[in-house]
Amino acid sequence: MADHSTPETSSQRTTSKASSKVTSPREADAENASSKKATPENASPKEAVSQEASPKRAFSRRRLLGTAGATGLALGAAGGAVGYAAAPSAEKATPLTSLGADAVTFHGKHQPGITNALQALGHLVAFDLAAGAGRKEAAALLRRWSATAQRLMAGEAAAHDDTNIARDAGPSSLTVTFGFGHSFFARTGLEKQRPVALDPLPDFSSDHLDKARSNGDLWVQIGANDALVAFHALRAIQKDAGSAARVRWQMNGFNRSPGATEQPMTARNLMGQIDGTRNPKPSESTFDQRIFVPASGSADPAWMANGSYAVVRRIRMLLDDWEKLSVKAQEDVIGRKKSNGAPLSGGTETTAMNLDKTDADGNLVVPINAHARITRPDQNGGAAMLRRPFSFHDGIDTDGAPDAGLLFVCWQADPLRGFVPVQRKLDRGDALSTFIRHESSGLFAVPGGAAEGEYVGQRLLEG
Repeated sequence: MADHSTPETSSQRTTSKASSKVTSPREADAENASSKKATPENASPKEAVSQEASPKRAFSRRRLLGTAGATGLALGAAGGAVGYAAAPSAEKATPLTSLGADAVTFHGKHQPGITNALQALGHLVAFDLAAGAGRKEAAALLRRWSATAQRLMAGEAAAHDDTNIARDAGPSSLTVTFGFGHSFFARTGLEKQRPVALDPLPDFSSDHLDKARSNGDLWVQIGANDALVAFHALRAIQKDAGSAARVRWQMNGFNRSPGATEQPMTARNLMGQIDGTRNPKPSESTFDQRIFVPASGSADPAWMANGSYAVVRRIRMLLDDWEKLSVKAQEDVIGRKKSNGAPLSGGTETTAMNLDKTDADGNLVVPINAHARITRPDQNGGAAMLRRPFSFHDGIDTDGAPDAGLLFVCWQADPLRGFVPVQRKLDRGDALSTFIRHESSGLFAVPGGAAEGEYVGQRLLEG
């Protein structure tokens, strides 16, 4: 677990808001039956009415119900009115949060789910193409998946056989991201288009990998700030796979919910540590060249322009052993204060770590094998990766130990310059390695975002 932070903390939002002028299907029926204009004062509890609703904008019932306050005016983060509903009693109305109204755009230069803020819920799932399925079937599948992702991320129902699981919710910052594994290219006859950067990761001495839960032809990352919205997307993606692909493995994760802390802050992991303090930030001048494949001048094939490479690792935390340590011992393992994430050399969370500082006895304040020392980019030839993980808890083992830890997801323009050198160094002497176990692994080529009218991977599959 490298010592980096997300570009924005889990409680910050960078997503766009749903429109403030909305009309529900139920209201439309009522307006056809009567010319009387409803207001918050005369609307019934079952009739959510938007003031000055524009007839030029069409919204699904899910989006309306997800963005309208149940007891009064709901305001988006930008202060715009989202919708109205009648109060069930004479008590003072309290606006609902705008959490469900947050939406991420599907189309763009990069795929969603990479630079967006951490979401509360996530599903990682890998698929293998079915026997006999090839390039044609893969193209049809990515076309279906892209269409479904676009609709769900906009807060709309799936085009076919929607399960209605999330019909009462808004988009809730849903993102769906697609990638290709090393084996995909042989299955589709596209070996010449396989990037060199997608070569299998080297073996690490700390690995205890389950092959059945590693790699895969295709990879999908789903994230949202509502559990039902995330599950709804998962079911839709699984159903869209049809006979073209089958699930190879699936992992479910979570993070702290946006707004759960008094102020925005870097997330904590299940060890209780602030996790992700030195992540590269989009505001940095070198961010794009470290995280995304350039549109030109790269050794990568043209279809990977503006894409990235995702390393996915299921890292089990040996929490029973970890929790036996004193707080001081835990801090020495990490190299940072547990309370606020500040380096042991002093300052605040964002203070540069002084690796040479010693105590009165001449001992290094930040131990030589501290996790935060080893993972610093300036200690690894500038190696950088954008971490965007989820925590997981999959129950209790037969010995009573929790099966819990981190679904590690990191992004980089080249894993051989990002993940690999850092992991090799951790493999040689990280104090944290005693308390974690890498149990599965995957590397996926994630192409750039789809333009309007395109599906993800179209330039590979139809190029």
